[in-house]
Amino acid sequence: MIRVQVAHPTGLFSSALVVLLREQEDFDVFRGPADAVAEDPGWADVWVTDAEEFLPRPAPSHAACLPGSAGLLGLPATAPDAPRDAARPADPTRPKGAGLLVLAAPHRPGVLRRAFDAGALGYVDKGGSPERLAAGIRAVARGERYVDVSLAVGLLHATEIPLTPRELSVLALAAAGSGVGEIALSLHLSRGTVRNYLAAAIRKTGARNRVDAIRIAHGAGWV
Repeated sequence: MIRVQVAHPTGLFSSALVVLLREQEDFDVFRGPADAVAEDPGWADVWVTDAEEFLPRPAPSHAACLPGSAGLLGLPATAPDAPRDAARPADPTRPKGAGLLVLAAPHRPGVLRRAFDAGALGYVDKGGSPERLAAGIRAVARGERYVDVSLAVGLLHATEIPLTPRELSVLALAAAGSGVGEIALSLHLSRGTVRNYLAAAIRKTGARNRVDAIRIAHGAGWV
């Protein structure tokens, strides 16, 4: 048997997922993350969650920005200036020992990157079929990786983020409404250095200006 814990910020969507998954005879489904699931070695636990809402985002006040994880697709072990304890943020809502399966949308490589960094084994398209979701849960329960075909290209592109961790830090703070002076103070940089990072982000994303760079980065899920 597979114990499935569903965590989604939209109550109606979460309830619908629970009802849908309970149709599978080998699933015992809970709605979470509030529901505690007791440990039982005779069961396989899978946590199904929304990649956009439940996965940790990099803290822009840290120099690292994007925590890394070695392994699949050659992702770096850590960003060059990342603190060692930031490699994988703790997630208090995820059941202990549960395999992680995320629901994601195509064309959001930054979100898929965060899912990989969080240790996700399963990647299922939000617009996919119930059969694909059930197949993904069973694969994760076996300890196998499962990637929806429609998300495969996005997962590959997750290794091709053109911005450096520091450029992402600066852009994330700019996206939050911070001015050059505030960003400089937060990241302990000079104003000129902040402007240089913003100019580099604009150039690398092919944007027209800072606002356009933020739009591009947000659309890809990088910030």
